[in-house]
Amino acid sequence: MTATEDELLKVALDAARAGAAELVGRFGHRQRQVRSKSSPTDLVSEADLSAESAIRAVLGARRPEDAILGEEGGATGDGALRWVIDPLDGTTNFLFGVPQWAVSVACEDAQGSLVGVVLDPSHNECFAATRNGPATLNDAPIEAGEPDNLATALVATGFGYESDVRARQAAVLQRVLPRVRDIRRAGSAALDLAWCACGRLDLYWERGVKAWDIAAGTLLCERTGLVVSRLEESEDGPAGILVGPSGLLGELRGLVLDG
Repeated sequence: MTATEDELLKVALDAARAGAAELVGRFGHRQRQVRSKSSPTDLVSEADLSAESAIRAVLGARRPEDAILGEEGGATGDGALRWVIDPLDGTTNFLFGVPQWAVSVACEDAQGSLVGVVLDPSHNECFAATRNGPATLNDAPIEAGEPDNLATALVATGFGYESDVRARQAAVLQRVLPRVRDIRRAGSAALDLAWCACGRLDLYWERGVKAWDIAAGTLLCERTGLVVSRLEESEDGPAGILVGPSGLLGELRGLVLDG
């Protein structure tokens, strides 16, 4: 089933809104059936599952021949296009009533993401991009920031769920923090990337992110001219990404890897 990028983006927007509709009414209330996944700090709730079901329902009706990779439901189908979905990025924030969470929906082919949507219902903000079009916020074009140097850059990161991984990440943080303007840890990789794309943050790095965390957000960053670079697995933690302006990314990589 062929489709243009704009047509795929429309599906992504509708799917993200369907997921958000399941979440908005639940936000701010105690969630039922909360359980741990990989560790006691890696949580999933009924809200995550309901939102993913709603997203999959839209995709199944509109794009039945495509594959889907979801955080909660895993991989299904076998098509040339694959939808990569995170129904609730920032589950811990959601469960604690912190309005910093998002729905992330992307569609990719063999070359990477074709379209991406990061929807933040708490602030009525919808970030969207296509491979050959602009990145937008509520349909208005966005631009990444242009910090002069690392010392003036606002940098974001995130931490893993396992305590030993966090301990190693703390050591990296000690190297980076004195060299930048400040560091933010907001708790949603999708929003960190979207905020880099619109200039609220300058650079971002994180280890342990999964495809569904970053598929939409990295496209937003690429369409605003930022560089997305891979971090290989090391003694500091699992594989991850670095994102930022090309002129500063090497310096940040040096600090993250070995100081």
